[in-house]
Amino acid sequence: MTLTLTVSDEVRALAPGFTHVAVEAYGLVNGPSTDATSALLDDAARRLTERLGGRAPHEDPHMTAWREAYTAFGAKPSRTRNSAEALAKRALSDAGLPRINALVDVYNAISVAHLIPVGGEDADRIQGGMRLVRATGDEDFVTAAAGEEVVEHPDAGEVVWRDDSGVTCRRWNWRQGTRTRLTEESVSALFLLECMGPHCAPEAAGAELAELIEKFSPGARLTLHAPESRA
Repeated sequence: MTLTLTVSDEVRALAPGFTHVAVEAYGLVNGPSTDATSALLDDAARRLTERLGGRAPHEDPHMTAWREAYTAFGAKPSRTRNSAEALAKRALSDAGLPRINALVDVYNAISVAHLIPVGGEDADRIQGGMRLVRATGDEDFVTAAAGEEVVEHPDAGEVVWRDDSGVTCRRWNWRQGTRTRLTEESVSALFLLECMGPHCAPEAAGAELAELIEKFSPGARLTLHAPESRA
């Protein structure tokens, strides 16, 4: 099984420096967070601190490029941060990084250590191919509020990931929907690592993610899709 991923011409025109790496994984064994995945998150926070050298996350050149892209489609990057900046900010706070489940911990650790947006989708819940598009505003986005499932709609022109059923992630990688998120029962996944501009190494981050998936889920079948060239 191979999932298709496409980036629309409208998104390419908006952000010609965007590229991504995808890792498909099947035969996974997920479960609750462990001492090992917790240690991985702690080490990622340490690596982040070394990378930043006293700067705030948004001052990193890669995060600056993401903020420019968010501004270009009408989002306010200081209010709706890209996923990597939001995680980095939390990693440096007293609260620290959340422990979700083993697979989410693994990809969050890669996101923080490399300061790159990384997302994970349950491949069995994806309907058709994945597409990065500018929303019409009519698409459904299933999320949760006050413990209840609710359906929202993106803003017209907002950059979103979607499949045939609706939006899977709003504002590029700001908020993932509940329909395709990875749970402890997930056995197949699509991981997306997203870069903006030249200050990013998606190949290194993707290779490290693949190694960790194999470590924490022995026997998983992985396919690493190389990044497309930047404009």
